[in-house]
Amino acid sequence: MSEPTAKSASVVSRSVLITGGTGYLGQALVPVLLSRGHRVRVLVRSGSERKTPAGVEGVTGDPLDAAGVRTGLIGIDAVVHLVGVPKPSPAKARQFREIDLVSIQATVSAVERAAPRPHLIYLSVAQPAPVMQAYVAVRREGEALIAASGLDATCLRPWYVLGPGHRWPWVLLPFFALLRWIPATRATADRLGFVTLAQMVRALVRAVEQPAHGVRVIDVPEIRRA
Repeated sequence: MSEPTAKSASVVSRSVLITGGTGYLGQALVPVLLSRGHRVRVLVRSGSERKTPAGVEGVTGDPLDAAGVRTGLIGIDAVVHLVGVPKPSPAKARQFREIDLVSIQATVSAVERAAPRPHLIYLSVAQPAPVMQAYVAVRREGEALIAASGLDATCLRPWYVLGPGHRWPWVLLPFFALLRWIPATRATADRLGFVTLAQMVRALVRAVEQPAHGVRVIDVPEIRRA
């Protein structure tokens, strides 16, 4: 995977808390943040401490509970919220509300009470979309919650992140190329296009290193340019 270059003199070292840091994106993001001189802390559930990535600080806490998230916020500059049901599908609508939505509610509540408040980076999803309505609805609610909180935040909206074990959508690339060729469907194709794991990691790193003032939304085309 192509990664951001090593830390330069212009990069300000930041303390970063990652929720969901042992998952697909978290495992790719952690080593890049470390290589660029950032201090990384990962929130892990009790009993899962052994999953803490090498080189980072593990803090035990429940990501579905604001008090659990607060245990990891001391001295933190940025919170990267990656908690979510793995391999989303329409059959997991209830889990989206019980895990994805509850976890962002807990994180927002915890960050609101922190002093100073860290920059919140939220993994959302491309929207509007013709499929995965329950998943999109929950992520939209998460964004609305962040906007209402008054926090400084970055919401990233990928549709599907291509990477190891997540490659089947490659077969759809010719279809997306056709949609981009047709003026009436070009915007939809751009919004719902795929991004690579490397592009997603770069976008997350950029969000850490360039905090938003207010709420910033990063869609697929900007993720690709990160």
